[in-house]
Amino acid sequence: MKFSNLMTAVLLVAGLASTASAQTLQKINDSNKITVSYREASVPFSYLIGSSKSVGFSVELTDAIIDDVRKKLKKPNLEVATMPVTSQNRIPLLVNGTYDLECGSTTNNSTRAKDVTFAINHFYTGTRLLTKKSSGIKNYADLAKKTVSSTTGTTNAQVIRKYSADKNLDMQLILGKDHDDSLLLVENDRALAFAMDDILLFGLMANSKNPAALEVVGDSLQVEPYACMLRKDDPEFKKLVDGTINRLMKSGEFEKMYTKWFASPIPPKGVNLNLPMSEQLKANLKAMSDAPAL
Repeated sequence: MKFSNLMTAVLLVAGLASTASAQTLQKINDSNKITVSYREASVPFSYLIGSSKSVGFSVELTDAIIDDVRKKLKKPNLEVATMPVTSQNRIPLLVNGTYDLECGSTTNNSTRAKDVTFAINHFYTGTRLLTKKSSGIKNYADLAKKTVSSTTGTTNAQVIRKYSADKNLDMQLILGKDHDDSLLLVENDRALAFAMDDILLFGLMANSKNPAALEVVGDSLQVEPYACMLRKDDPEFKKLVDGTINRLMKSGEFEKMYTKWFASPIPPKGVNLNLPMSEQLKANLKAMSDAPAL
């Protein structure tokens, strides 16, 4: 086969594969199965209690979307498969079709939007620091030439690295494979602070071995919206997912879910995060924007 013909064939096959993987509802309908992801340590969004049961605000959001998929496809017995993802593999596994929907604690930003599509934003947060109360750390300047942990594949690692360079702080950044691993680096004194979204830090602290020994400190670096991730170029599935979130926000069910996970005792220890809804999120209950972080 001539090289030009070979290239045409390769591009055609790649295009067909891309189209097939993008049309999520058709894929789900044909297989009678939807595969959704969960996170193992993103409290209170998506996390494990016990060895295999995932719970959290984003898990309930996922369940509501699945219910609407069942109704749309008229498949009340639709099979639901779940799989754990990490900050590092969540995007490639979604893009290649391994799973169909990610609602966890993923920041909606323009860089990621080159590879995936985001639904309506459902939370807003910013990077802060978790440290031991005994560390004396109160803000970023206290970490000059000190060791800081963050999690592989997160925007927070990029934010803290840039902040350190811009301010000439020469922080030594070490990366955990997941949020539990990054917290452990602080608990074991391998890092003085853990840089992450503040809500995740509060959740991790609440469920840590010794919550009273830890605190969240520092200014909030950049506002970041969380949103569910979908494959690109699939307007039909985005319309369904956005429709679910729209319905929950308009009906008041979203606010009830928020109260359950952010302002009430949550499993496994019954800790209450006592986190009022931010002004940005209150505004987005009306705007229903999917705008990325600036």
